[in-house]
Amino acid sequence: MSNQQVDSLIRMINQIAANNAHHDTEEQAAEAVAGHLNKFWAPSMRKDLVSYAQKGGADLSPLSRMAAARLRV
Repeated sequence: MSNQQVDSLIRMINQIAANNAHHDTEEQAAEAVAGHLNKFWAPSMRKDLVSYAQKGGADLSPLSRMAAARLRV
């Protein structure tokens, strides 16, 4: 996967996380983000995101990192 594609995934998950930050707890927000990604993202997209997160995920927001840890791969 190219850097541009990874950058797009990072931008998308960070936007989704920002839109779900309104939940009562971070755990609820992370579950909502992960649920959205599990439902709407292709398995290959989730796999690439999880791989990026496991390598440190420097550009992921804290909520995005929490959600990435909950993804089905």
